Formats: sequence, C-alpha cells, structure tokens
Amino acid sequence: MAKRKTPKMDKVKSIESSELETIQDLVSKTNQGNLEVGRLETQKHRIIHAMQENDKVMQALQEKLEEKYGKVNIDIKTGEISPLEVETTI
Repeated sequence: MAKRKTPKMDKVKSIESSELETIQDLVSKTNQGNLEVGRLETQKHRIIHAMQENDKVMQALQEKLEEKYGKVNIDIKTGEISPLEVETTI
C-alpha cells in the first residue's frame, strides 16, 4: 500500500482569529485594489475614445481651414495666419 503524503487529521483545526482577520483584511484590500484598477481602466478607455473623436473633429476642421486659407500656419492663441515655412534645399 502507498504511503500518505499528508498526515491524516483526526480533528478539524482552525487558525487563530487574529490570523484569520489579517488574511481577510489582505484579501479584502486585494479585491478592492482589483476593483479600482478595473474602474481606472474603464475611465482610461473612455478618455482614449474621447481623444480619438477629438482628433477626427480636429482633422475635419484642419481640412476645412486649409480649403479656405490654403496651407498656412495659424497661431492658436491669436488666430493670426502666417505663411507656411518651407525648407528649401540648395
């Protein structure tokens, strides 16, 4: 007959109540941390999606302004238009 790897327990034993409380507290904190990470990831996803939508609107506006004013630089603080600086190679 094969030997038992774990000793047979005649009676159910329990850890001390202070140890149990410590384990329960740690598990609770881990679960809370996981919930918070999930919440933050959801918020991050929403922000990224909003930024992508903003980029689409910005691209459409840039195309509209380019049709109206041509390829120019626009100072976003003052609205002043200046010629687009083009590098020339000699």
